[in-house]
Amino acid sequence: MAGCVARHRNRPIVERVWGTFGTGRGQFRKPRAVAIDPEDRLYIVDTTARIQVFDRDGRYLRGWSTPESAYGNPSGLGWDREGNLLVADTHYSRVLVYRRTGHLLEDRTLGGSTGAAPGQFHFVTDAVQDAAGNYYVAEYGNIDRIQKLSPEGHFLCQWGTNGDAPGQFNRPNSLALDASGHLWVADASNHRIQVFDTSEEPPRLVLVWGAEGSGPGQLRYPYDVWPAEDGIVYVAEFGNHRIQKFTREGEPLAVAGGPGREPGQFYQPWGLAVDSEGAIHVMDTYNHRVQRIRF
Repeated sequence: MAGCVARHRNRPIVERVWGTFGTGRGQFRKPRAVAIDPEDRLYIVDTTARIQVFDRDGRYLRGWSTPESAYGNPSGLGWDREGNLLVADTHYSRVLVYRRTGHLLEDRTLGGSTGAAPGQFHFVTDAVQDAAGNYYVAEYGNIDRIQKLSPEGHFLCQWGTNGDAPGQFNRPNSLALDASGHLWVADASNHRIQVFDTSEEPPRLVLVWGAEGSGPGQLRYPYDVWPAEDGIVYVAEFGNHRIQKFTREGEPLAVAGGPGREPGQFYQPWGLAVDSEGAIHVMDTYNHRVQRIRF
Protein backbone atom coordinates (compact mmCIF):
# COMPACT_ATOMS: atom_id res chain seq x y z
CA MET A 1 0.00 0.00 0.00
CA ALA A 2 1.40 3.39 -0.94
CA GLY A 3 0.04 6.88 -0.64
CA CYS A 4 -0.87 9.36 2.06
CA VAL A 5 -3.38 9.31 4.88
CA ALA A 6 -4.55 12.66 6.19
CA ARG A 7 -3.46 13.50 9.73
CA HIS A 8 -6.22 13.37 12.37
CA ARG A 9 -6.14 12.77 16.10
CA ASN A 10 -2.89 10.84 16.58
CA ARG A 11 -2.63 9.67 12.99
CA PRO A 12 0.68 10.46 11.28
CA ILE A 13 1.12 11.11 7.59
CA VAL A 14 1.60 7.61 6.21
CA GLU A 15 3.77 7.39 3.11
CA ARG A 16 4.00 3.64 2.75
CA VAL A 17 2.93 0.40 4.44
CA TRP A 18 4.52 -2.88 3.42
CA GLY A 19 5.14 -6.42 4.59
CA THR A 20 2.87 -9.36 5.39
CA PHE A 21 3.01 -12.24 7.85
CA GLY A 22 5.13 -15.17 6.69
CA THR A 23 8.62 -16.51 6.12
CA GLY A 24 9.03 -15.73 2.43
CA ARG A 25 11.16 -12.96 0.99
CA GLY A 26 9.77 -9.63 2.09
CA GLN A 27 7.52 -11.22 4.69
CA PHE A 28 7.93 -10.94 8.46
CA ARG A 29 7.28 -12.65 11.72
CA LYS A 30 7.45 -9.81 14.22
CA PRO A 31 10.14 -7.50 12.81
CA ARG A 32 12.07 -6.39 15.86
CA ALA A 33 14.92 -4.09 14.94
CA VAL A 34 16.12 -2.00 12.02
CA ALA A 35 19.37 -0.36 10.96
CA ILE A 36 19.62 2.02 8.02
CA ASP A 37 22.73 2.60 5.91
CA PRO A 38 23.83 5.82 4.11
CA GLU A 39 21.98 4.71 0.96
CA ASP A 40 18.73 4.38 2.95
CA ARG A 41 18.75 0.60 2.74
CA LEU A 42 16.90 -1.00 5.63
CA TYR A 43 18.34 -4.01 7.46
CA ILE A 44 15.57 -5.70 9.41
CA VAL A 45 15.68 -8.68 11.78
CA ASP A 46 12.59 -10.63 12.81
CA THR A 47 11.82 -13.58 15.07
CA THR A 48 12.83 -16.09 12.41
CA ALA A 49 16.47 -14.94 12.97
CA ARG A 50 16.55 -13.62 9.41
CA ILE A 51 18.13 -10.34 8.43
CA GLN A 52 16.49 -8.98 5.29
CA VAL A 53 17.66 -5.94 3.34
CA PHE A 54 15.26 -3.60 1.53
CA ASP A 55 15.32 -0.26 -0.21
CA ARG A 56 13.36 2.54 1.45
CA ASP A 57 10.20 1.59 -0.48
CA GLY A 58 10.25 -1.99 0.77
CA ARG A 59 11.73 -3.73 -2.26
CA TYR A 60 13.62 -6.86 -1.16
CA LEU A 61 17.34 -6.82 -1.99
CA ARG A 62 18.94 -9.75 -0.14
CA GLY A 63 18.90 -11.62 3.15
CA TRP A 64 20.54 -14.18 5.40
CA SER A 65 20.06 -15.96 8.73
CA THR A 66 22.15 -15.96 11.89
CA PRO A 67 24.10 -19.18 12.61
CA GLU A 68 21.90 -20.44 15.46
CA SER A 69 18.37 -19.73 16.61
CA ALA A 70 17.14 -22.74 18.61
CA TYR A 71 17.40 -20.77 21.88
CA GLY A 72 16.11 -17.47 20.55
CA ASN A 73 16.54 -14.71 18.02
CA PRO A 74 18.47 -11.43 17.67
CA SER A 75 16.74 -8.31 18.98
CA GLY A 76 19.07 -5.41 18.11
CA LEU A 77 20.98 -4.01 15.15
CA GLY A 78 23.66 -1.33 14.93
CA TRP A 79 26.71 -0.23 12.94
CA ASP A 80 30.43 -0.23 13.51
CA ARG A 81 32.59 2.61 12.23
CA GLU A 82 33.51 0.63 9.09
CA GLY A 83 29.88 0.23 8.12
CA ASN A 84 29.56 -3.39 9.23
CA LEU A 85 26.31 -4.55 10.79
CA LEU A 86 26.35 -5.32 14.52
CA VAL A 87 23.77 -7.96 15.45
CA ALA A 88 22.78 -8.41 19.09
CA ASP A 89 22.43 -12.20 19.14
CA THR A 90 20.43 -11.96 22.32
CA HIS A 91 20.07 -15.53 23.51
CA TYR A 92 23.63 -16.51 22.58
CA SER A 93 25.27 -13.82 24.75
CA ARG A 94 27.17 -12.26 21.86
CA VAL A 95 27.34 -9.62 19.17
CA LEU A 96 27.82 -10.84 15.60
CA VAL A 97 29.49 -8.65 12.97
CA TYR A 98 28.47 -8.87 9.30
CA ARG A 99 29.48 -7.19 6.09
CA ARG A 100 26.51 -5.53 4.44
CA THR A 101 26.52 -8.40 1.96
CA GLY A 102 25.74 -10.86 4.76
CA HIS A 103 29.28 -12.25 5.18
CA LEU A 104 29.90 -13.10 8.85
CA LEU A 105 33.19 -11.79 10.25
CA GLU A 106 33.68 -14.58 12.76
CA ASP A 107 36.90 -13.19 14.20
CA ARG A 108 35.11 -10.00 15.26
CA THR A 109 32.38 -11.64 17.35
CA LEU A 110 32.04 -9.98 20.76
CA GLY A 111 31.30 -12.14 23.79
CA GLY A 112 29.80 -15.60 23.49
CA SER A 113 30.28 -16.57 27.12
CA THR A 114 27.25 -16.30 29.39
CA GLY A 115 27.76 -14.71 32.79
CA ALA A 116 28.08 -11.55 34.87
CA ALA A 117 31.88 -11.24 34.78
CA PRO A 118 33.52 -8.43 32.79
CA GLY A 119 33.38 -9.31 29.10
CA GLN A 120 30.64 -11.89 29.57
CA PHE A 121 27.03 -11.23 28.59
CA HIS A 122 23.57 -12.48 29.34
CA PHE A 123 20.66 -11.30 27.15
CA VAL A 124 22.33 -8.83 24.76
CA THR A 125 19.87 -6.22 23.48
CA ASP A 126 21.94 -3.81 21.37
CA ALA A 127 25.45 -2.68 20.45
CA VAL A 128 27.02 0.43 18.92
CA GLN A 129 30.56 1.59 18.19
CA ASP A 130 31.88 5.12 18.70
CA ALA A 131 34.25 7.16 16.53
CA ALA A 132 37.27 5.94 18.53
CA GLY A 133 36.31 2.32 17.89
CA ASN A 134 34.99 1.49 21.36
CA TYR A 135 31.92 -0.74 21.61
CA TYR A 136 28.98 -0.27 23.96
CA VAL A 137 26.89 -3.37 24.61
CA ALA A 138 23.61 -3.42 26.56
CA GLU A 139 22.25 -6.49 28.33
CA TYR A 140 19.62 -7.60 30.80
CA GLY A 141 18.66 -10.76 32.66
CA ASN A 142 21.53 -11.79 34.88
CA ILE A 143 22.52 -8.15 35.25
CA ASP A 144 21.13 -4.97 33.72
CA ARG A 145 24.16 -3.03 32.57
CA ILE A 146 26.17 -1.55 29.70
CA GLN A 147 29.72 -2.66 29.02
CA LYS A 148 32.34 -0.66 27.16
CA LEU A 149 34.83 -2.69 25.13
CA SER A 150 37.98 -1.64 23.28
CA PRO A 151 38.21 -1.75 19.47
CA GLU A 152 39.78 -5.21 19.93
CA GLY A 153 36.83 -6.33 22.06
CA HIS A 154 38.56 -6.16 25.44
CA PHE A 155 36.63 -5.08 28.53
CA LEU A 156 37.19 -1.45 29.57
CA CYS A 157 34.44 -0.62 32.04
CA GLN A 158 30.80 -1.21 32.89
CA TRP A 159 28.00 0.69 34.58
CA GLY A 160 24.49 0.03 35.78
CA THR A 161 22.71 -2.53 37.92
CA ASN A 162 19.07 -3.54 38.09
CA GLY A 163 17.01 -0.76 39.62
CA ASP A 164 15.17 2.47 38.99
CA ALA A 165 17.60 5.02 40.42
CA PRO A 166 19.36 7.32 37.93
CA GLY A 167 22.10 5.34 36.22
CA GLN A 168 20.45 2.00 36.94
CA PHE A 169 18.53 0.02 34.34
CA ASN A 170 15.61 -2.33 33.93
CA ARG A 171 16.03 -3.85 30.49
CA PRO A 172 18.15 -1.32 28.58
CA ASN A 173 16.65 -2.28 25.25
CA SER A 174 18.37 -0.08 22.66
CA LEU A 175 21.35 2.22 22.29
CA ALA A 176 22.11 5.19 20.03
CA LEU A 177 25.11 7.50 19.77
CA ASP A 178 24.53 11.11 18.74
CA ALA A 179 26.93 13.45 16.96
CA SER A 180 28.33 14.74 20.27
CA GLY A 181 29.22 11.24 21.45
CA HIS A 182 26.39 11.00 23.95
CA LEU A 183 24.94 7.52 24.41
CA TRP A 184 21.15 7.34 24.47
CA VAL A 185 19.54 4.38 26.24
CA ALA A 186 15.92 3.26 25.99
CA ASP A 187 15.53 2.05 29.58
CA ALA A 188 12.45 0.06 28.64
CA SER A 189 11.02 -1.36 31.86
CA ASN A 190 11.79 1.85 33.75
CA HIS A 191 9.73 3.69 31.11
CA ARG A 192 12.37 6.35 30.54
CA ILE A 193 15.32 7.55 28.47
CA GLN A 194 18.79 7.98 29.93
CA VAL A 195 21.70 9.79 28.25
CA PHE A 196 25.40 9.41 29.12
CA ASP A 197 28.52 11.40 28.27
CA THR A 198 30.96 8.83 26.87
CA SER A 199 33.97 11.14 27.09
CA GLU A 200 34.28 10.06 30.73
CA GLU A 201 34.93 6.57 32.05
CA PRO A 202 32.62 5.24 33.15
CA PRO A 203 30.26 7.45 31.17
CA ARG A 204 28.48 10.13 33.20
CA LEU A 205 24.70 10.47 33.31
CA VAL A 206 23.70 13.83 31.83
CA LEU A 207 19.98 13.43 31.11
CA VAL A 208 17.13 11.28 32.32
CA TRP A 209 13.50 11.79 31.42
CA GLY A 210 10.22 9.93 31.14
CA ALA A 211 7.61 8.49 33.48
CA GLU A 212 5.18 5.62 33.07
CA GLY A 213 1.86 6.52 31.54
CA SER A 214 -0.09 6.99 28.34
CA GLY A 215 -0.36 10.76 28.20
CA PRO A 216 1.74 12.98 25.93
CA GLY A 217 5.33 12.90 27.14
CA GLN A 218 4.79 9.79 29.24
CA LEU A 219 6.20 6.43 28.20
CA ARG A 220 5.27 2.78 28.45
CA TYR A 221 8.02 0.34 27.52
CA PRO A 222 10.12 2.51 25.19
CA TYR A 223 11.91 -0.10 23.09
CA ASP A 224 13.84 2.20 20.77
CA VAL A 225 15.21 5.73 20.76
CA TRP A 226 16.53 7.73 17.81
CA PRO A 227 18.28 11.09 18.40
CA ALA A 228 18.05 12.81 15.02
CA GLU A 229 20.65 15.30 13.76
CA ASP A 230 18.21 18.22 14.04
CA GLY A 231 17.90 17.77 17.81
CA ILE A 232 14.58 15.93 17.64
CA VAL A 233 14.33 12.61 19.46
CA TYR A 234 11.96 9.84 18.37
CA VAL A 235 10.86 7.04 20.70
CA ALA A 236 9.04 3.81 19.80
CA GLU A 237 6.72 2.74 22.61
CA PHE A 238 6.02 -0.98 22.67
CA GLY A 239 3.45 -0.60 25.46
CA ASN A 240 1.54 2.42 24.13
CA HIS A 241 1.51 1.31 20.46
CA ARG A 242 2.84 4.66 19.27
CA ILE A 243 5.79 6.84 18.27
CA GLN A 244 6.55 10.06 20.12
CA LYS A 245 8.58 13.10 19.15
CA PHE A 246 10.54 14.96 21.83
CA THR A 247 13.07 17.71 22.23
CA ARG A 248 16.49 16.58 23.39
CA GLU A 249 15.51 17.54 26.95
CA GLY A 250 12.42 15.34 26.88
CA GLU A 251 9.74 17.94 26.16
CA PRO A 252 6.93 16.26 24.18
CA LEU A 253 6.24 17.66 20.71
CA ALA A 254 3.88 15.21 19.01
CA VAL A 255 2.35 11.75 19.24
CA ALA A 256 1.74 9.41 16.31
CA GLY A 257 -0.22 6.21 16.31
CA GLY A 258 -2.22 4.23 18.82
CA PRO A 259 -3.36 0.60 18.91
CA GLY A 260 -4.80 -0.85 15.73
CA ARG A 261 -4.17 -2.37 12.34
CA GLU A 262 -5.08 0.52 10.05
CA PRO A 263 -2.40 2.66 8.37
CA GLY A 264 -1.01 5.04 10.97
CA GLN A 265 -1.89 2.71 13.82
CA PHE A 266 0.55 0.28 15.44
CA TYR A 267 0.57 -2.94 17.41
CA GLN A 268 3.55 -3.07 19.80
CA PRO A 269 6.18 -1.33 17.64
CA TRP A 270 9.68 -2.46 18.57
CA GLY A 271 12.04 -0.23 16.56
CA LEU A 272 12.44 2.69 14.18
CA ALA A 273 14.95 4.39 11.89
CA VAL A 274 15.03 7.83 10.27
CA ASP A 275 16.25 8.04 6.68
CA SER A 276 18.13 10.79 4.83
CA GLU A 277 14.84 12.41 3.77
CA GLY A 278 13.57 12.65 7.34
CA ALA A 279 10.99 9.86 7.01
CA ILE A 280 10.52 7.46 9.94
CA HIS A 281 10.48 3.72 9.24
CA VAL A 282 8.59 1.98 12.06
CA MET A 283 8.82 -1.74 12.85
CA ASP A 284 5.11 -2.37 13.40
CA THR A 285 6.06 -5.59 15.10
CA TYR A 286 2.86 -7.44 15.92
CA ASN A 287 1.26 -6.27 12.69
CA HIS A 288 4.20 -7.96 10.89
CA ARG A 289 4.88 -4.95 8.71
CA VAL A 290 6.81 -1.71 8.24
CA GLN A 291 5.27 1.75 8.06
CA ARG A 292 7.01 4.84 6.69
CA ILE A 293 5.57 7.92 8.34
CA ARG A 294 6.06 11.61 9.01
CA PHE A 295 4.54 13.77 11.74
